[in-house]
Amino acid sequence: MIVPRSRLLLWVCLVVLPFSLLAAVEPSAGGISLLAIGTLAALALVDALRARACLTGISVALPEVTRMSKDRTGKLELRIRNQTQKARELRLALALPREIESAQEDALVALPVGSEWSRFDWACLPRKRGNYRAGSACLETSSPFGFWAARKSVPTTSELRIYPNLFNERKNLAALFLHRGAFGLHAQRQVGKGREFEKLREYIPGDGYDEIHWKATAKRGRPVTKVFQIERTQEVYVVIDASRLSARPVASRKLQVASSSEANAADLQPATILERFVTAALVLGLAAEQQGDLFGLLTFTDKVDKFVRARNGQAHYGLCRDALYTMEPVVVTPDYDEVCTFIRLRLRRRALLVFLTSLDDPLLAESFISNLDLICRQHLLLVNMLQPPGVSPVFANPNITTMDDLYRHLGGHLLWHKLNELEKVLRRRGVRFSLLKNEHLSAELVSQYLNVKRRQLI
Repeated sequence: MIVPRSRLLLWVCLVVLPFSLLAAVEPSAGGISLLAIGTLAALALVDALRARACLTGISVALPEVTRMSKDRTGKLELRIRNQTQKARELRLALALPREIESAQEDALVALPVGSEWSRFDWACLPRKRGNYRAGSACLETSSPFGFWAARKSVPTTSELRIYPNLFNERKNLAALFLHRGAFGLHAQRQVGKGREFEKLREYIPGDGYDEIHWKATAKRGRPVTKVFQIERTQEVYVVIDASRLSARPVASRKLQVASSSEANAADLQPATILERFVTAALVLGLAAEQQGDLFGLLTFTDKVDKFVRARNGQAHYGLCRDALYTMEPVVVTPDYDEVCTFIRLRLRRRALLVFLTSLDDPLLAESFISNLDLICRQHLLLVNMLQPPGVSPVFANPNITTMDDLYRHLGGHLLWHKLNELEKVLRRRGVRFSLLKNEHLSAELVSQYLNVKRRQLI
């Protein structure tokens, strides 16, 4: 495709209009005028024919997979191939999904002579996590005489993976992920009795009665003691509720950016409960990896959607991240019976189960409690939910001035009271329930996990 440029319009104004006016005023100058206009037309025609070959041999290639983080400036690496290896100046534009912002609409790229491949970095700012496809790349270059612009659209097949932004969460937990010298939190050898059976040995005076293996004692005719060891690798699972309860927005917060170049891009962005659950789950996965434990995932709605068996290693963490970054809430009611039955059948070894769900609906809370007996005796459960807006004791806020404020806070107090009663019911079953604030979700989950490790509860 070729289009006229401003230079062609300028020459038309400088040649065609004056000579046409000259021929109209002075008929004897008609031949000269016709010659001048014809010469310009011939040059424009020749230039148009040559312009069609200006983009021959030029193509654009993008990486098959590009990984970026939400709300952090990333770069798309474009590789431009110039088979003719002639010096050219291109005008380049890239069609990006609307979830990925870019400060520049187009860019000028100079292709050097004698080089077949050139590289260009396109800066962009993802605003939503997920999996996207880069659109076509549009190329434009001028013709040899500059009268025309040759344009071409080049399809691209690049996959853009936008992951959750863990920068702020890791910054708040910097001590956990610091690896230098004696600073930070490191995996340490645990002391204590432990829970994992190691071997049998002869009875030694001072051994407790609960340590005696009575069957072996009866078989051998002398006291035999059980020896336990600290579990080397414990299983930690995050169970994420991706149903309609997780589609609700949380309080807006100002995005924290990684560098000063992103400071102007900070904005108030609403986030859903599921968005916070995904971020907190990945942060907890990093903490489990740091402590040498096995980390796994389970997501559910009205059925079990994704299950990743607990393992460790960088490749496994990437697998967990790929399982979560495209997850979106589904407008269905969660089925706790389905997820508890699945856990009972698939997880034979005792594990730490961290539930991320919402139990402010009384009917769903009752369903959750009734199905806990399937798993709470075998596994250690931590149930966490984000604190809904306005849920607090009625006299906790002194800034109540009107009757409407009083009734609004009274409703929050009633919900707060019901959640406290729910906590007592779960505590009697050995399940810890926590009502967490949005800003402290990741830090509280890691703190709960480290407390379980310290007390050797699993």
